[in-house]
Amino acid sequence: QVQLVESGGGLVQPGGSLRLSCTASITFFSRYSMGWYRQAPGEQRDLVATITPGGTTEYADSVKGRFTISKDNAKRSVYLQMNTLKPEDTAVYYCNRAPSNVAWDSWGQGTQVTVSS
Repeated sequence: QVQLVESGGGLVQPGGSLRLSCTASITFFSRYSMGWYRQAPGEQRDLVATITPGGTTEYADSVKGRFTISKDNAKRSVYLQMNTLKPEDTAVYYCNRAPSNVAWDSWGQGTQVTVSS
């Protein structure tokens, strides 16, 4: 069973930056497309960034140009650099396999990102 551990969240003012990290305890990590998801209170969990095994990235329109996903296969880790943060980015952020229909059943605890002045 895969274990996903997210970190790096926190409280930041609008316009600020954060870098999230996620480590996956799974063999052959490099074979999977990975994604960052987020879930705001009362909302569904949405995929906001994806990176393929070849390094191709995709972003939701709401974060395009502000967020950058990257990965380190040797560390079995995926990262999300978030710049120019907005209050509407406030959510719990999770990593998992992407797209959502192939996500592993086991989710991590997530990391809370709060954007507020």
